[in-house]
Amino acid sequence: MKKAVAVIPCRYGSSRFPGKPLALILGKPMIQWVYEGIKQAEFVDRVIIATDDERILGAAEAFSAEAIMTSSGHRTGTERVAEVARTLEVPLVINVQGDEPLITGEMVDVLVRALQDGSTQMASLMAKVFDLSLIGDPNIVKVVADSQGTALYFSRSPLPYQAPDFFYQHIGAYGFQRDFLLKLVEMSRSGLEKAENLEQLRAIENGHKIRMIEIPRPTLSVDTPEDIIRVENYLKTRENG
Repeated sequence: MKKAVAVIPCRYGSSRFPGKPLALILGKPMIQWVYEGIKQAEFVDRVIIATDDERILGAAEAFSAEAIMTSSGHRTGTERVAEVARTLEVPLVINVQGDEPLITGEMVDVLVRALQDGSTQMASLMAKVFDLSLIGDPNIVKVVADSQGTALYFSRSPLPYQAPDFFYQHIGAYGFQRDFLLKLVEMSRSGLEKAENLEQLRAIENGHKIRMIEIPRPTLSVDTPEDIIRVENYLKTRENG
């Protein structure tokens, strides 16, 4: 089994939610929830927080996480992850967005397993959402895939337009063959990537496949301060059985 290194790209600035990685969830900064979730993965050797902000670096060190300062010039999280990956001699790299506090080791291991097939250059996760009132929320990224599980498109708009009973939510975790990751970030930003503000569209628009793997339930990503309350309520419910 080829194991992976997981990298969490993490910046302080956010137009909608400045300081989001350090927002407290039941008393712990969100980035700690993400880090601890990934640490439960069986097939990950290292978990690294990659940031451009001393405040995040200090918070990571406070809970004994490995953290690295990276360039402030990166336009996407994938570019930040690639900066770290260039320094590593590993075959597989997992990129978990820093706003996924409910990520689990099992989810990460699913990606590592998928990448054991060397023909899979990039993989990601999706889950069914049955509440169709959420399909118009631009903060929830939708994905459609073909019959073989290859992503056809990602969008912040309703996708598909007339979903009959559910849609697929994209989960902010990616797995890469390291060599492909380093090639991907050298490609120019694509038109669809800019239009949707979704970095994964760069791969699709350049003719590369993203293998989508369905997991049993969606996560609750954090885009606004109100999302913190949703995550805390979920965690309290889970803890109370």
